[in-house]
Amino acid sequence: MELVNHLSLGFGVAFTPINLMYAFVGCLLGTLIGVLPGIGPLATIAMLLPATYGLPPVSALIMLAGIYYGAQYGGSTTAILVNLPGEASSVVTVIDGYQMARLGRAGPALAAAGLGSFFAGCVGTLVLAAFAVPLTELAFMFGAAEYFSLMVLGLIGAVVLASGSLLKAFGMILLGLLLGMVGTDVNSGVARFSFDIPELSDGIGFIVIAMGLFGYGEIISNLGKHESERDVFIARVQGLLPSRQDFKRMVPAVLRGTALGSVLGILPGGGAVMAAFAAYTIEKKTSLQPGEVPFGQGNIRGVAAPESANNAASQTSFIPLLTLGIPPNAVMALMVGAMTIHNIQPGPQVMTSNPELFWGLIASMWIGNAMLLVLNLPLIGIWIKLLSVPYRWLFPAIVLFCAIGVYSTNNNTWDIWMVGLFGAIGYLFIKLGMEPAPLLLGFILGPMMEEYLRRALLLSRGDWSVLLTRPLSAGLLALATLLLLTVLLPSIKKKREEAFVET
Repeated sequence: MELVNHLSLGFGVAFTPINLMYAFVGCLLGTLIGVLPGIGPLATIAMLLPATYGLPPVSALIMLAGIYYGAQYGGSTTAILVNLPGEASSVVTVIDGYQMARLGRAGPALAAAGLGSFFAGCVGTLVLAAFAVPLTELAFMFGAAEYFSLMVLGLIGAVVLASGSLLKAFGMILLGLLLGMVGTDVNSGVARFSFDIPELSDGIGFIVIAMGLFGYGEIISNLGKHESERDVFIARVQGLLPSRQDFKRMVPAVLRGTALGSVLGILPGGGAVMAAFAAYTIEKKTSLQPGEVPFGQGNIRGVAAPESANNAASQTSFIPLLTLGIPPNAVMALMVGAMTIHNIQPGPQVMTSNPELFWGLIASMWIGNAMLLVLNLPLIGIWIKLLSVPYRWLFPAIVLFCAIGVYSTNNNTWDIWMVGLFGAIGYLFIKLGMEPAPLLLGFILGPMMEEYLRRALLLSRGDWSVLLTRPLSAGLLALATLLLLTVLLPSIKKKREEAFVET
């Protein structure tokens, strides 16, 4: 009953004309940002933060939140249509979403992403409203050792996720971990692997690697073929909405992705990214139904599950922010900045001292998710028209937008040269049959793994056994070992190789 009273207060705040307007502005900006490669929610919120000075606190936070979860929606659009993940959490969507577009099924892929995101966003918000306090207690059980072990499990999961040779998958993950170490060491202040190049002292940007490996690599590969051999898109588009059979396959995947994302979203560090990868791994472990397209060839579950997971995680990532005052990722750290600008101290007291802001923000998320569905579903037809553009015109436009997006993040031409370099590396990976997705996961998790491992060893005075003496950490490492041994078993390995020959 208390929850109903709180939500009625929240909807009363969110349904005011000014807050509805800012929710719409945030969702629209978020969608456009997600669609434009390279300009993520982090850069946009950082740019718009000064503009929120004159806004009421509730309106400012509603707009910034709309940008964040709106970008999760929009990021799937370029991932599906032009093989460019707009967001880190859209990396997995590329694998099957782009293949669906090439088969003339871009409409069902975009609809699956939109509908899955809407459902997951609504459920994630419900979890945020109902279980904010209990779920935060779960996050308290995770110390530095547990986070390190969880990320080891995530990397082992990426080996299972990758198609082809296990050795290649390990190699890609290790390369990703090494690339993540480039830059200045936080503890010692010493530059590592920068080769005395000042531009590398801050490390290599995620956008640079993602666009180079996925976007430019694919473009170079296509330009290397004769025009008649370019398997970019099949011009005939087979419907804009999923079929009844698609819905039957989507629903369980959406439910699994939503449940996983809701839990992983509350854990600090890359919740939406880890949720998307974990959801895709689980779907690949679930047996294919008769007549279902194999994963990697355009399976709709490979789009619906990760998109649901990353959107559920993006909603529940507000739990540690609003209940503990701990930002779980960089975007939430900017939200903390926005709250302090308006003299609001993030933490447990927000619920009691400023209930209008807390419950108004939660209610606005439901409204925002409905707005995003209304915005995105009618736009599917417009996005599909991109497919009718001849490739000789489309690829220079993609290159240009990527270059603008990359340059705008740091205002540095060095990043554009780096994208070109990673484009050449991406082309090499395509030729060698190596998947770049595990490399990206290693790159994202590497610096966080290092930080949590160092923190755990610092707290234990250099005793490595802390990873095994803490029950939760030991359990996660045991699970990772079991998963690895299972995949390496000759019978399982043979079945896995047979499955990937089909894909």
